[in-house]
Amino acid sequence: MMLVTLDEIYAARERLRPVITRTRLFPAGTDGASVNVYVKPESFQPIGSFKLRGAYNKVAALVEQGRPAGIVAHSSGNHAQGVAYAARALGLPSVIVMPNNAPPIKVDATRALDAEIVFYDVATQTREQVTEQIIAERGWALVHPFADPLIIAGQGTIGLEIFEDFPDVEQVIVPIGGGGLISGVAAAIKHLNPAVKVIGVEPELAADARDSFVQGRVVAWAAADTNRTIADGTRTLSVGAINLEHMQAHVDAVLTVSEDDIRAAVRRLALNVKLVTEPSGALPFAAWIGQREKLPVQRNTVMVLSGGNIDPALLAEIVGR
Repeated sequence: MMLVTLDEIYAARERLRPVITRTRLFPAGTDGASVNVYVKPESFQPIGSFKLRGAYNKVAALVEQGRPAGIVAHSSGNHAQGVAYAARALGLPSVIVMPNNAPPIKVDATRALDAEIVFYDVATQTREQVTEQIIAERGWALVHPFADPLIIAGQGTIGLEIFEDFPDVEQVIVPIGGGGLISGVAAAIKHLNPAVKVIGVEPELAADARDSFVQGRVVAWAAADTNRTIADGTRTLSVGAINLEHMQAHVDAVLTVSEDDIRAAVRRLALNVKLVTEPSGALPFAAWIGQREKLPVQRNTVMVLSGGNIDPALLAEIVGR
């Protein structure tokens, strides 16, 4: 597999200029033990998540290559919104395949972007099977949530922004779900400065990426296991093969964090940094709270907070503790 190049990431940035927000760096509100520690909140994107970057880059490239009849994607919520937003912006219909346990806030937000939603039963079906059936029936184009070079390049624009805004950065900490975000960010950062450490973080209850990274092959977890984590954006059963290739080429380590630390991270970000962050997005801060001794660098750090689409009731429960 060919790894995404820096030129491809720059090309993605040009496609994305009309639609994304260039998110700024905020002080992380740490306990004072370290200095120059920042968070980059992708919750400020129009859909509340980084996913718009990869989705719009992919859909726009499909339009450039020959306008498809429509777009199909599968997602628990954030990629769904990114694809629906991109399809609507570019005048295409979209169908999103979502699990029947997807957070209602993400389902409602996807519907509001004019997407047709098809649910699947997580106990008896796979999203890939349902997606393939729709593609076979309609002949529409697939926009995969993470295993696609154009998706990776779109997410990589986050790395460009980090390096341009903080050229002295020594460490970047990134959440891992399917691997598209860390693939793109790590590719951009390592092309610009190979000395910068890139650390991935995922829940202990959905540690397929950690297992894949350590074993050097794609390792899948069962849905019954990954569905235990509060971080719904990381419930993918495995990283993509192309994502693992990028991780092995550009990522320095993958850490796992507890559910208690994820909750604590969401709470501290809300109360101390004044940022609403969903559990998947708070994973880097959870690593800072619970796994700091395993991080190679203690200063000049940026944590990518991947999104803020948290259910209001869950947020109230976490913050109220």
